[in-house]
Amino acid sequence: MSTHLDAPARAPVDHPGGFVFHDELIALLPRLRVQALSLTRSRADADDLVQAAVTNALAAQASFAPGTNFGAWMYRILRNRFISDRRRARETVDMDDAPSEAFARPANQEDSLALRELRAEMMRLPADQRAALVMVAVDGMSYEDVAKAMGCAVGTAKCRVFRARRVLEQRLLGGEPERRNRPADRGAGAAAGRARSMSPQVEGVAPLRHGR
Repeated sequence: MSTHLDAPARAPVDHPGGFVFHDELIALLPRLRVQALSLTRSRADADDLVQAAVTNALAAQASFAPGTNFGAWMYRILRNRFISDRRRARETVDMDDAPSEAFARPANQEDSLALRELRAEMMRLPADQRAALVMVAVDGMSYEDVAKAMGCAVGTAKCRVFRARRVLEQRLLGGEPERRNRPADRGAGAAAGRARSMSPQVEGVAPLRHGR
């Protein structure tokens, strides 16, 4: 498995109208890795998935229509590749530790406990709900773009995000009695607050540009 992401070889042709496919793809790589991590729950598998998606995108670049959302187009390729790889493997990827680099570092101990709790509960969400929530809350994508990326109706995309947020709030605030006495649960209220807004910042990654 690969241990790092290399920049893709320069695309042989660029689209007209000032859209440079290769440059846009390079700029999107950090966001693609965050999304891949939310799907695979494994750093190594996420890197492999991004590399495979980039290869697919380069092969299909002529099908991209300039002026449409490039991020949504790429996320759909990434997700489709993930699904096809899972079908070929016919097995469930083991749960790995939540990727700490996908979230901002906490400022104090209480935030640290809350963030760890939130990460753990995020990893328990169904993959489609987790992916939709990351696209909306982390990447700032519209529901329309999420629907395009996931190949579903806008209403379905909204439902996935709503369910993900609701489940996170219920788990973080309404857990079993024995869980409420754990030290980690002291930050449950803060974690639930994060779940409601669900807008953690990704280190070193600027918000996606839309309209591409």
